[in-house]
Amino acid sequence: MIKMSFTVRPEQGEPSDFDLGDIVCEGESGTLGSAGHVPDQGMMIYLSVALLLDSLRPLLAGERKTVSFVGTDSSFRLDFRRERRGVVAVAVNGTAVGKCTPEELADAVLRALHELDEQSLSALPAESGARSDLFASAERFRAGRPRL
Repeated sequence: MIKMSFTVRPEQGEPSDFDLGDIVCEGESGTLGSAGHVPDQGMMIYLSVALLLDSLRPLLAGERKTVSFVGTDSSFRLDFRRERRGVVAVAVNGTAVGKCTPEELADAVLRALHELDEQSLSALPAESGARSDLFASAERFRAGRPRL
């Protein structure tokens, strides 16, 4: 089972499309994230989450066997590899975190997105480009997500 979280870093002033934030990924092998590294691995969180959603769609649809995601303006990397029997192995910056089914991965990402939306995305102006991009990516992701 994989759990993910997307957070915005505090004390950045007025909410902005370019707010910095972090991704944390938790699995049976441990918990790893973008916070607390030297050099800093924080990323433009709203743009990064949209990119992550768009990157995962071909993997979850079975069109690709591997996907690597690098956060926007960051060196933080998530690697996803579809193994036999459809299991997806997840690694952070080359370190294994855990394995899950494509459905579990989609659910983990959507849960994290929902929490981000409730906690900070709604603070962005309605005309925000990052907000629009993220909503469009989420809509495409939900439309193509694997079903049980």
